[in-house]
Amino acid sequence: MDCASPGGTDTSTDPDLDKNQAFEQGHAAAAGLTPPDSGDRSNGELGPKTLRRLAQNREAARRSRLRKKAYVQQLESSGLRLAHLEQELQRARQQGFLVSTLGDQPDSENGDGASSFYVEYARWLEEHHKQADELRAAVSAHAGDGDLQAIVDTVMARCDEIFRLKGAAAKADAFRVLSGTWTTPVERCFLWLGGFRPSELLKLLASRLEPLTEKQLDSIDVLRRSSLQAEEALSREMEALRQSVTETIAAAGSSSQSCSDDDCTGQMAAAVGKLGAMEGLLRQADDLRLRILEETRRVLTIRQCARAVLVVSDYFSRMRALSSLWIARPTTGVN
Repeated sequence: MDCASPGGTDTSTDPDLDKNQAFEQGHAAAAGLTPPDSGDRSNGELGPKTLRRLAQNREAARRSRLRKKAYVQQLESSGLRLAHLEQELQRARQQGFLVSTLGDQPDSENGDGASSFYVEYARWLEEHHKQADELRAAVSAHAGDGDLQAIVDTVMARCDEIFRLKGAAAKADAFRVLSGTWTTPVERCFLWLGGFRPSELLKLLASRLEPLTEKQLDSIDVLRRSSLQAEEALSREMEALRQSVTETIAAAGSSSQSCSDDDCTGQMAAAVGKLGAMEGLLRQADDLRLRILEETRRVLTIRQCARAVLVVSDYFSRMRALSSLWIARPTTGVN
């Protein structure tokens, strides 16, 4: 004999009720939520407790979908920004702002050291973009620390290599390295002794790697103050060198004799000898940059290191792209 409800409807075979129950349970299971309590029924109807659970499950699922949608939109937005930067960088290359083609021209006076650096830098830059993209994908995919460590190690090893090549170029021609002729015009305006200021890099990371612990912030602050002191000392040495060379060549032209005389020639030779100290200053500046990078790396966790690489990479990409944007800016005629 069938067991019927007071209204005469068999709840065990009601297809609409079974379908609704299956839908709610399946939706909750898919979202990893608590299934409704099948025992909380009365006369074929869902009880208040079950209804509350279903409502909570639906709300939690809705929030989960919104979070996923926001995350996907953030990834898409980041991808668009990166693509825009790459387009601007490519345009800058096409317009000749990255003068790596100078490396194809022989340098008979100084050998291949300075010229070949331009070619190597252009290759390094292309490879760095690929490594940054790989690291960005790994960070977005929440890769393990081991995978992130491997990519960061590769990036840092490549940085060591480009600094080594830069040192060889400085031996060949310190002034071409000092002027940063392999960089874009905008980058050159912000160069310090042929490269970036480590203290500025630390300031950038401190503001973009939040949240950092108090201990990490203190360590970065100590590094920044140490870097500032070293930068100021090197800047003073550079200024003293300039002043010394200026005085030497001024003295060479102070007499009524022509500069072909032995005395004048000797003074000019002395000025050239003083300029030889430029290579040492560039080497010390690059040593400071590498030291700050390594010490900063020890302060951060591996995931923070990965984010730091991306922050710095994006910063310099924007700096390079700024040159092409500057050239392409609309200008108005002078009346």
